[in-house]
Amino acid sequence: MSAISGTIETYAMAHPTDDVKNWMNMFRWIVKLIRDEYDVDEAILTRSAVLETDCGLMIEQVEVVLAIIAESFSLRFPAGTLDEVVKLDELCMVASWMKGLYKRPEFVSEGFAAKCRAANPTCT
Repeated sequence: MSAISGTIETYAMAHPTDDVKNWMNMFRWIVKLIRDEYDVDEAILTRSAVLETDCGLMIEQVEVVLAIIAESFSLRFPAGTLDEVVKLDELCMVASWMKGLYKRPEFVSEGFAAKCRAANPTCT
């Protein structure tokens, strides 16, 4: 698996987010990110795919994915995000919720939700 090409800021600038209007658009954007930067077969990148085991990403790579999403969408993922988010669809729903594009996912704990709201004004 390859390392990310360029910097997080470079990636964020190279991949516009204007078309991301809902959580399914966010899902597609994140799938493209993982596919393009880590050469993961798109057939593996399903909603229920576990980021580390199914997608084959190392924890450091998942952290880079979070950083790119944060930079691209002006989000702040609080500490403990990877304790709450395990699957690809969970990541997409949390990012969409924090951006104000989706309702709060049911799997998000109260404590994590409070941290997200404190760090992201569009998160309700």
